[in-house]
Amino acid sequence: MPLSPTALRRVLDSAYAEDAPHGDITSLVLIPEGLAASAELRARVPGVFSGGPVIEAGFRLHDSQVRVELPVAEGEAFEAGAVLARVSGRARELLTAERVVLNLVQRMSAIATLTARYVALTAGTKARIVDTRKTTPGLRELERYAVRCGGGRNHRFSLSDAVMAKDNHLAVLTGGDPAKLTEVLSAARDRLGHTTHFEVEVDAIEQIESVLAAGVDTIMLDNFTPEQLREGVALVAGRAIVEASGGVNLETVEAIAASGVDVISVGALTHSVVNLDLGLDVVLDAAPPMEGDPS
Repeated sequence: MPLSPTALRRVLDSAYAEDAPHGDITSLVLIPEGLAASAELRARVPGVFSGGPVIEAGFRLHDSQVRVELPVAEGEAFEAGAVLARVSGRARELLTAERVVLNLVQRMSAIATLTARYVALTAGTKARIVDTRKTTPGLRELERYAVRCGGGRNHRFSLSDAVMAKDNHLAVLTGGDPAKLTEVLSAARDRLGHTTHFEVEVDAIEQIESVLAAGVDTIMLDNFTPEQLREGVALVAGRAIVEASGGVNLETVEAIAASGVDVISVGALTHSVVNLDLGLDVVLDAAPPMEGDPS
């Protein structure tokens, strides 16, 4: 699924309004109008690339004639020192655009890189690695696109996309009486349209049968050990999608995937990732002549 151009433009407009609300006075004062420049985006560490659409759109917002080359594809692994992008155009506009572009691509590539590590650790199992709603406000579409670049999948995009009854919802609904669980969930199921997905979180094996009796589509086993997950998968026996959540990290994900669950949701993909170390540097001997330049 490609990155939405509308979502990308919204993010870029907001970012540039924040970063240069009245223009880039440094570039306006120091850089002659019409001067050309070229720059390269290089990796200082290995990783997985995500952010090509950001590079193209981010620089073109300032210079519609900018030339962008992307030698590394989205989702492609790279080594330290690799050139990820080459950009040529008007120097003022290039310098104005660079920080916003770099900030976003560093974060997106970090998310893709971390996601790829989780996906690699679950190879050979049926488990899908998915993200969560623990994203940076305003950047959800970009961060979730980066998860896809890393080989992961997306959970529900927002609160409007599916019903997910978690522990607090169930506590309110049942008043703490587990005997009411099937009844209240069945009543909710009856109010939903046939296309609306219904997921319920449980934190104990004993809740599983009561939840399944309500006809839910996905059951989330929250903070279960791998042994408990195997027991839960056997108990569900294909009657619903089984999602594992909580306690997932690079040390535990292999055992979780081996339990037989269908989905593993990992908040860390977006909520605690550290930006990848990338640098954008001007190439002094590679600036092309601008239109009208006799050289």
